[in-house]
Amino acid sequence: MAEAVLIDLSGLKLNSQKNCPLTLLKTLNAVRCHHAAKAKFLCILGCSNIKCEEDGAHDNCDLETSSELATVLREFEMVSSSSMAASLYTIKQRIDEKDLTSIKVILPAHRKAFVKAFIDHLFTDLYTFEFEDLQMPLRGGLLKQPTEMNMITAQELEEIQNEIETYLRSLPALKGELTVITSSLIPDIFIHGFTTRTGGISYVPTLSSFNLFSSSKRRDPKVVIQENLRRLANVAGFNAEKFYRIKTDHASDIWIWGRKEPESYDGITTNQKGVTIAALGADCIPIVFADPVKKACGVAHAGWKGTLLGVAMATVNAMITEYGCSVEDIVVVLGPSIGPCCFTLPRESAKAFHNLDPKCVRLFDSPNPNVDIRKATRILLEQGGVLPQNIQDQHRDLSLCTSCHPDKFFSHVRDGLNFGTQMGFISVRE
Repeated sequence: MAEAVLIDLSGLKLNSQKNCPLTLLKTLNAVRCHHAAKAKFLCILGCSNIKCEEDGAHDNCDLETSSELATVLREFEMVSSSSMAASLYTIKQRIDEKDLTSIKVILPAHRKAFVKAFIDHLFTDLYTFEFEDLQMPLRGGLLKQPTEMNMITAQELEEIQNEIETYLRSLPALKGELTVITSSLIPDIFIHGFTTRTGGISYVPTLSSFNLFSSSKRRDPKVVIQENLRRLANVAGFNAEKFYRIKTDHASDIWIWGRKEPESYDGITTNQKGVTIAALGADCIPIVFADPVKKACGVAHAGWKGTLLGVAMATVNAMITEYGCSVEDIVVVLGPSIGPCCFTLPRESAKAFHNLDPKCVRLFDSPNPNVDIRKATRILLEQGGVLPQNIQDQHRDLSLCTSCHPDKFFSHVRDGLNFGTQMGFISVRE
């Protein structure tokens, strides 16, 4: 049985016949009683339209029935905003506040395709929806029915998408201004930066507010991520239409941009102007690479597995092979990640870091030693020939532990499965 029940009465008006409010009353009572055991949220969409219309000699609804109807309506939350996008987004916020995922939508059959199109954009696969026809007579009595619409045309779908985008653009930034951290090590011929968690529109606490990744396990839909990305592009100055992010596999495969895209990869390189590439991170390290001589760049995602597999040097080597870069010219900046203060591994897994350098591990004799993936990354880069002065792993903001600073960064370790994501990005300036 559904945890949340939404009744869509948008665009429907009561006729003034005496049985009209009574029929609506019976319908709402039936919904309330049937779902009372489990439903934690009962909502009516378009409640401003629940009113009697004058119609010939009938100009008043039965006062007693109207009073009962008003009493029942108070048990439902009423949502009626200026647009369907605003209304459903408001409802989604209420559902997320209560941590619900199972939703029943009761609506006139002719509205199903229209409402579902909005739901498909505003919700992720984390939610399950069940649709039920609103069992109320629509002709010759209770409700006036608008023109039937049983399917969505391409033009109507585009209008729905535009309505959603327009609404999301109107929302204020949450938790402060959008902040991009940059490094003085990377010259101005590149656009680059690392994001924090402020300045976006994501409202779920663990995703708030500048989450940059959507998945079936999270509550942020792609349209919210796209709006956050649009705002980032405007602030940083890159083209959001030429933006590519890694497809994480916690390995060391690299995509050379312009070639066939692999199914998964933890690094990207390019020398094409105006193409922005990005590595995600939420404890794992987003790493940015730049060669100002050959005007090439790269990004990598380095968790503990990718670090040991050498994803950082794999990115460097791809730049050398593909663009003729010299290892001495490549500069590398490590973005925000979890520190050894908060990151532990089982002793068997920590052995590889200890073998690389004992300084990468704290309390090695404990069952779960603390591991420093940043130090390990620097060591591997230096072993690969990157000059020590060309590696920036210490920075006032970038070297802060993501788990220790919930005001600035997202963290999987701290926030659990529904965690938000920041990123590091770079492009060759056009």
